[in-house]
Amino acid sequence: MHRTRPLAVPRPPAAPRSSPAEAAPPTLLVVAHGSRDPQALRTVLALLDRVRDLRPGLDVRLGHIELNQPLLPDTLDGLRGADAVLVPLLLGRGHHVKHDLPAAAAAAPSVRTRIAAPLGPHPLLVEALYGRLVEAGWDPADEGGRRAAVVLAAAGSRDPDSAQDTRRTARMLAERLGGVPVVPAYASAATPTVPAAVRALAARGRHRTFVASYFTAPGRFASAAASAAPRTAAVPLGAHPAMARLLLHRYDQALSATAPSEMVSLLASA
Repeated sequence: MHRTRPLAVPRPPAAPRSSPAEAAPPTLLVVAHGSRDPQALRTVLALLDRVRDLRPGLDVRLGHIELNQPLLPDTLDGLRGADAVLVPLLLGRGHHVKHDLPAAAAAAPSVRTRIAAPLGPHPLLVEALYGRLVEAGWDPADEGGRRAAVVLAAAGSRDPDSAQDTRRTARMLAERLGGVPVVPAYASAATPTVPAAVRALAARGRHRTFVASYFTAPGRFASAAASAAPRTAAVPLGAHPAMARLLLHRYDQALSATAPSEMVSLLASA
């Protein structure tokens, strides 16, 4: 079986050392899924630059679950003896958040780790989704209109908590749009598909349907969702300013949870 080599990025510098009198804050380790699409890595790196701009001096690093370098275990290996908060660049509770991240943290006992909650659901995500829709041609005059609708195109998961998180985001986006219907649809593992959701909305007279890309970066699923859009689809969330703010919010939220029970609560809710 042919194995695709991860795309390489420059190795980050060693974890900064601080004097005992002024300990540096824990590293913010953003955990991305990884993609064969080269635009994905560029997008994530641009997002991390936004995070650094918002909080100068904070050590911000990247680790991928698969397909891209640096892989998460390698980034953790470069943080031996340090503190780190793993912030998943993932939109809901699913296998990666519940299993892969805790397993990676357990396999790196020399790093004192905390795991933040996934990005969604959260109002900042809705802000980013709304902004991307406007960029794609959404007109505020459509809000409340009888012909307008939005399909929230997500990757899909067999985990019921992940589906629940996507549905909650769809409800929040519908409220942001003044009551315009927002229907979750999926690229894999769940139904309806994006084309099926578009057809169902058209049957209800909702012919001005936009596709909101509920993906953190470009990739195969995002491209498939965009190809099913009846008009220009919104681009993935990417390096939208609200995404950078949300990564820092999840980081701060994890730091404020000092007890293991509080960390479990973070992973169970947004």
